[in-house]
Amino acid sequence: MTPLEDAAFVVSVVGVWLTTARSLWNYPFSLLSVALYAVFFYRLKLYADMGLQVIFAGTLVYGLWQWLNGRSVTGELLVARIGGVEMRLGLGLGLVLGASLGFVLHTYTDASLPWADSLLFAASLVASVWAARRYVESWWAWVVIDVLYVGLYVAKQAYPTAVLYAGFVGLAVVGLRRWQLALASQQRAPPVPHGSPLETS
Repeated sequence: MTPLEDAAFVVSVVGVWLTTARSLWNYPFSLLSVALYAVFFYRLKLYADMGLQVIFAGTLVYGLWQWLNGRSVTGELLVARIGGVEMRLGLGLGLVLGASLGFVLHTYTDASLPWADSLLFAASLVASVWAARRYVESWWAWVVIDVLYVGLYVAKQAYPTAVLYAGFVGLAVVGLRRWQLALASQQRAPPVPHGSPLETS
């Protein structure tokens, strides 16, 4: 385990844990995490994963805006369920993007595991957008994605990162449960969105 992977490991765990708690503090940790992992994946020749980190940075900025403007009068993050049409659209676009990127990487680069890497890239992008939009279902997506990533990193002998993603599976389950409880609480007593975006949890 290199110092770079050590740092990315710790920062990522903190960022995901804060996300499960619906805390805005997840954003600085998550942004640092994607920067560290972009370098790490470049060294492994996992180019789709490297590019994914750059896109993650963009979705994190989008998510920060969504989270700042989706809070209750007490400052708690409001969560929601995704609609059927939006879910099908996201899954369809993800499949097309993953297959297209896999073809490009397989044909024109020396990328390692281009098809698996690309499909997981696309699925992660979809899940990231769903999380930014505060959908409970994003955690279901992360459970599946993280399980598959464990297999990918084991295949690449990136064992510390495989362990990290195994931990992410557990954190995704925690996040799912926490957000389900938050949604149930909202449905019992629907909160009024707060006017100020400066509230934090």
